[in-house]
Amino acid sequence: MSSLADYFFGVGDNALESGQMDTLDVLVQQDGWRMGDLAEALRVDPSTATRAVQRLERIGLARRAQSHDDKRVVIVCATDAGRTRHAEALARRQSAMHFIMNCFEPNEWEQLATSFEKFVHALDEFVTELDESRAERIG
Repeated sequence: MSSLADYFFGVGDNALESGQMDTLDVLVQQDGWRMGDLAEALRVDPSTATRAVQRLERIGLARRAQSHDDKRVVIVCATDAGRTRHAEALARRQSAMHFIMNCFEPNEWEQLATSFEKFVHALDEFVTELDESRAERIG
């Protein structure tokens, strides 16, 4: 694992995978998630979300429970340990971004923002073309 991945996700038995961190990022946004809503927020298949939650449960960062309103519904939430772990990771991300942004002069920030917007727009267009091409092959 690279030094940057170690910095953001931890090392050894304490390390998270990027998908686990993504899941934790979403879980802390509200007190509880229905599994289907969590999968949608993560933009993954429900089975993928379930596996990510299971991994977080095993290390005590998330928990699942039945909904009080509907026993057929599973609600997922971050544990206190999960919220603490997320806060620590967020602080490291903010520290990294602060360091990186300090490498640019303030008069370069607008150009950097414009370049990032252009990059993201181009990426969105590429994904749209991929989706259209796949739909044409299937249909």
